[in-house]
Amino acid sequence: MPTTYAIPNGATAFAATTYTGNGAYPTTITNGGNNTLGTTFQPDFVWVKSRSTTYDHILYDSVRGTGTGASLVSNSTSAEGADAIYANLTAYVSNGFTVGSVSAGTNILNQSGQTFVGWQWKAGGTSSSNTNGSITSTVSVNATAGFSVVTYTGNGTTGATIGHGLNAVPYMMITKRRSTTSDWGVYHQVLGNTNYLLLDTTAASTAGSNVWNNTSPTSTVFTVGNASFTNTSTDTFVAYCWAQIPGYSKFGSYTGNSSADGTFVYLGFRPRYLLLKNTTTAGYDWFVLDSSRNTYNVTNNYLYPDLSNAEGSSYTVCDFLSNGIKFRDSRTDWNGSSNTYIYAAFAENPFKYANAR
Repeated sequence: MPTTYAIPNGATAFAATTYTGNGAYPTTITNGGNNTLGTTFQPDFVWVKSRSTTYDHILYDSVRGTGTGASLVSNSTSAEGADAIYANLTAYVSNGFTVGSVSAGTNILNQSGQTFVGWQWKAGGTSSSNTNGSITSTVSVNATAGFSVVTYTGNGTTGATIGHGLNAVPYMMITKRRSTTSDWGVYHQVLGNTNYLLLDTTAASTAGSNVWNNTSPTSTVFTVGNASFTNTSTDTFVAYCWAQIPGYSKFGSYTGNSSADGTFVYLGFRPRYLLLKNTTTAGYDWFVLDSSRNTYNVTNNYLYPDLSNAEGSSYTVCDFLSNGIKFRDSRTDWNGSSNTYIYAAFAENPFKYANAR
């Protein structure tokens, strides 16, 4: 029998939207322009980066709200709103998001003449209280797409649990303390419950029992220790949680071969978005590539979630294929010999519906 996919069109749940700033406020950035069907949706998690200049990565979500005070920066340890006074997302709308003016300077989400990319995920639209864990959380959930936004207040207790609402085991989670400074913690199922990565640094995979309490997440909760970016008493936190959805998302690893005839990674779909990190060797950045900034192979326009740098394109990174990724460069950043890399990938379409580029 033919395979039935929960998300036959990836553009209903994820968008990588490119645009050029016009300096006018308010301005709505619509998310239907980079997919063949013109599909739009109301996002719940918006991550914007200037491609053409050294602006911060700006992250918003519908649970935490709008305005300069709700912004977070992935390339910084700063508290919510502290680093992004020049960023002002004012609304999540049916076909994208709206940005408004700021009191000092120009909104770096829409500066005139600068090019941008806005990565957007759809959660549940509205939020609700979740009491599955020992800490009550507030969640916005899209179980079909395997994505939830979770906020909670820490209690500093080792072994505390937090409900994520997915009704499936998260394969990847990104956490951040909002109320004061901290790193960004990353859980990835390949690394397991004894290790973590930091989204804002070049550190390799690190062991730490105080992060996930050496306990794997379940279909209802994830467990934390008392690390600064997962659970300190009275501080507020956000967690972005993803379950794996066949044909739409995949969270895995690969081993590099240091060859221009690089490793092939099977996904089961043509990727719209790829996040990757060397977990073996410290000193290598995180990278994001997508098929909106590179509409044809090779895919070599990369941004760094841990840096404010403008978009790079100096190296031949990989090809996005109808069923996965083929690396075309020998650099240790993404294809070093015997180095292990983790990735998160989201689909344009499942392989059944994919076309070659």
